[in-house]
Amino acid sequence: MFQNYSATSRPEDGPPRLAALRDSLQAQGLNGVIVPRSDAHMGEYVAGCDERLAWLTGFTGSSGFCIVLADRAGLFVDGRYRVQARLQCAPVFSPVHWPEIKPADWLRDACPNGAVIGFDPWLHTPDEIETLEKGLTDSAISLRAIANPIDPLWSDRPAPPMAAARPYPENLAGQSSPEKRALIAQALRQNGQRACVLTQPDSICWLLNIRGGDLPRLPVLQGFAIVHDDGRVDLFADAAKCTGLSFSEGEHLRPPAAFDAALRTLSGPVRLDKKTVPVQILRSLEENATEITFQQDPCLMPKARKTEAELSGARAAHLRDGAAMVEFLCWLDAQTARVVAEPDFVLTEIDIARQLESCRAATGMLEDLSFDTIAGSGPNGAIVHYRVTEDSNRRLMPGDLMLVDSGGQYLDGTTDITRTIPVGPVGTLEAECFTAVLRGMIAISQARFPRGVAGSHLDALARAPLWQMGRDYDHGTGHGVGAFLSVHEGPQRISRISTVPLAEGMILSNEPGYYREGQFGIRIENLIAVRKGAPPEGGDARDWLEFETLTLAPIDRRLILSSQLTTSERAWLNAYHQRVVTLLRPMLSDAAELWLAHACAPL
Repeated sequence: MFQNYSATSRPEDGPPRLAALRDSLQAQGLNGVIVPRSDAHMGEYVAGCDERLAWLTGFTGSSGFCIVLADRAGLFVDGRYRVQARLQCAPVFSPVHWPEIKPADWLRDACPNGAVIGFDPWLHTPDEIETLEKGLTDSAISLRAIANPIDPLWSDRPAPPMAAARPYPENLAGQSSPEKRALIAQALRQNGQRACVLTQPDSICWLLNIRGGDLPRLPVLQGFAIVHDDGRVDLFADAAKCTGLSFSEGEHLRPPAAFDAALRTLSGPVRLDKKTVPVQILRSLEENATEITFQQDPCLMPKARKTEAELSGARAAHLRDGAAMVEFLCWLDAQTARVVAEPDFVLTEIDIARQLESCRAATGMLEDLSFDTIAGSGPNGAIVHYRVTEDSNRRLMPGDLMLVDSGGQYLDGTTDITRTIPVGPVGTLEAECFTAVLRGMIAISQARFPRGVAGSHLDALARAPLWQMGRDYDHGTGHGVGAFLSVHEGPQRISRISTVPLAEGMILSNEPGYYREGQFGIRIENLIAVRKGAPPEGGDARDWLEFETLTLAPIDRRLILSSQLTTSERAWLNAYHQRVVTLLRPMLSDAAELWLAHACAPL
């Protein structure tokens, strides 16, 4: 099994660790320190040895940071994680509503007479530090780059990952590594740049057509890379991880210890992504007076726009994953019926997560989960990124909503799907909210839009039915998804703040939701791919785009108030369910085939 259910942190560990950190800061003449979730590669996922924020605070969410002062410790988390932070952390850590409250404003209030705040330059981007420094202008508060103060205190810190890397098949990638390197080199030359520094492992692995196992749920090799304007690439990674790789001409493996010296030999202009490069890399280049250009990681857009081979692989992965989901949902339906009918029958969240992983593993092609399965029943479903542990594991009860958000990593594609299932009859409120969430998901699925439209333009379509009820959700509507890479991929998103125009080949999630703290959570998620569209009859002859739905699994009809759907919405759902039946039926067991026919009956 890929997922384990051990609690990785304990709230009671936080206070003594916080006290030890404060003693260390005082000895260094510091008034405080910023402890981020990030590592030196600035991705969403970090290895166990880089879970410094979790070690200190107990908070295991994928985004956030803590500012530790002598008299307070503010844990900055966004709306996805506020319930989780309160449950995981001791009261010595005070949750701060971020980004509504800016760290500079919090520091100004906490340190009116000035302070020296330390930060590890390997764990922050220039964008972050410049924004913070700008917010502290005219205050007496200053920032100081320091060696990480957590590491000397962390006595049982895990070793760095040393998983073996492997080549990624060119027939699945759709482009060779030399072709990709030539594309990036051309972009550098067009911008008058001599080289580019890559820090994010998924960009490096995409570019070189390799995959690894250094991060949980993300099949990447950790390292840094320098791409030159003639297409050469220097990869800085441990040679012991790369014995299974065969590098093309122009690809050179270097030891990680040589990275800083290589930076200092570059002649500019050198391209850096201000949002993903560590401050320390910028400092090394500046110390050598190298000319720097700040511009987006050149791999992001071509990686986001999947090749035809990658899209074909995604369809195959979703077909396989959809069949596994139907086998699971058929099993779950039988189990929840027993929960309702048999008072002594016990079904837990861990039971559900294990069964779903087993159904995916039965395909014989599961490489890993794409993230730890979110199996939240009743009030746990309201924790947006809930991770069930042996400590939190809850027994399902009649009347619960069961939120299951999960995905698989297959060699030909990455999946991510959420379904919400009733445990017997539920209340009218739950059905009304579920129907509103479904209407928002259908609105995105049906969207047709002209080229140039960004995710921020579409986000309101998903929220409108909830807004009409005076309700909303505190996460984006959709994130990008990689090709046997990160299940959370940029730069494309469907959110209020996304300005990146959507383009053909991009894969995104479509996942509106609604959450009642202490009661229930609802989310419905399909993955969708951007493709060329056509205007409706009589429409303008513009360059139109639309979405192809990749995910194949029934949406629970028992929670739908059919009278609240429009004719168009009902037609979309019935057509979707018919497609699910047609494509999945040949792949199912007899029991699952019978169940699916009932689950997908027309409204």
